[in-house]
Amino acid sequence: MGHLKHRDLNAHRERLRDQVAHALRAALISGELRPGQIYSAPGLAEDFGISATPVREAMLDLVREGLVEPVRNKGFRVTEVNERDLDQYTEIRALIEIPMVGRVTRTATREQLEALRPVAEEIVHAAREHDLIGYLEADRQFHLSLLALSGNERLVETVSDLRKRSRLYGLTGLDENGELIPSAEEHLELLDLMLTGDAKKAEKCMARHLGHVRSLWAKGDEAS
Repeated sequence: MGHLKHRDLNAHRERLRDQVAHALRAALISGELRPGQIYSAPGLAEDFGISATPVREAMLDLVREGLVEPVRNKGFRVTEVNERDLDQYTEIRALIEIPMVGRVTRTATREQLEALRPVAEEIVHAAREHDLIGYLEADRQFHLSLLALSGNERLVETVSDLRKRSRLYGLTGLDENGELIPSAEEHLELLDLMLTGDAKKAEKCMARHLGHVRSLWAKGDEAS
């Protein structure tokens, strides 16, 4: 009770559960819901002004994503991600995404790559407008759509899961300091390199981008 800022949820829409899950992810990103803390479905439901059932269902969705864990007779604890976890997630992503960028550079058509430009531009726009949810959604769409050009659906699913588990802490502070904009602009740089057909330079750009993301996580932990 009293944990979250007011968010307007349309209770008449069929997928209220999805709306609640989206709002909870936003609260995790902003730091309103803190790592290690336990929150009850009834308490959060009171914040939303709805019944506890869709909140409980949404929390179970977040459990499957690794964002929270159930605590018997109490509620749900926000999962804590430590430095070792973040290092391992980054290492796995690098093993997958760097060579895949090289492969896609060599195999994708110009039209397929250009189709990603509006998403890359949306990442930059969201960073400049301080739209953190929009930033992360566009960033997710760009990276997963890029990987999808490899034709390997299981690979896309794996990276999607890693991204959920390595959500950014302290993102609000990074946004306030303008540190998200350089990372956002790297997506356009990567796309331009891929369009030139230079797979090696594209791979180096992706490696630098993932390193940049990892440094943002570290700063986010310090800010939180």
